[in-house]
Amino acid sequence: MKFLKRLFKIGQAEVHHAIDNMEDPIKMTEQGIRDMKEDLDKSLEALAQVKAMSIRAKNEVEQYGNTAEDYNEKAMLILKKAQKGDMEAEEADRLATEALLKKEEALGHQLRAEGDKEKFDQNVIQMEGNVQTIKQNISKWENELKILRSRVKVADATKSLNKQMAKIDTNGTISLLERMKEKVHQEEALAEAYGEIANSTKSVDDEINRAVDVKKTKATSELEKLKEQLGISSPKD
Repeated sequence: MKFLKRLFKIGQAEVHHAIDNMEDPIKMTEQGIRDMKEDLDKSLEALAQVKAMSIRAKNEVEQYGNTAEDYNEKAMLILKKAQKGDMEAEEADRLATEALLKKEEALGHQLRAEGDKEKFDQNVIQMEGNVQTIKQNISKWENELKILRSRVKVADATKSLNKQMAKIDTNGTISLLERMKEKVHQEEALAEAYGEIANSTKSVDDEINRAVDVKKTKATSELEKLKEQLGISSPKD
């Protein structure tokens, strides 16, 4: 049983190998159509020959029919001549008999020619059917070839696209995008933190400046110094 299974596996492998190594389906189909057209040419040639034989047999039927009628008429003329006394009765009978024999011979040939013609006509009908079948097959496969060409183009394009897609490291790309997204989040958070620090420092300075008016205090101090130099005493509250 194991041996049979092994043989079956080998057979499967051979079949797949044969399929993988098949020739281009377009070229194979085109070759098949060319073969059918060659068969059509041969069939048309054979059909013409058989039709020619049928026509010849038909002509022979008419020819032997006319010959038989001719000999029959000659036999009658000979007998009439003897009847008038223009020929010996014995000689007339002999010649009339020979004419009638020729007539029967011609009728035999006519019968044979009729049989040949009937046979040839049957062959013509059969061969015309074969020719028509080949023509229909050629037309069918020429249309199939057009469709096949389109399908092959689509298949090639799809295969190429899928092949390119297969080479793309989707997971790696997504991972990279996620890292970039996280990095942007980090940069945004850092910018916000610096902003808060800047705002915090600015607020303290503002509070200090509001609490102590440095310019006014300095101006008051300068005023007191000038009055002291001039001997002007400041009024007391």
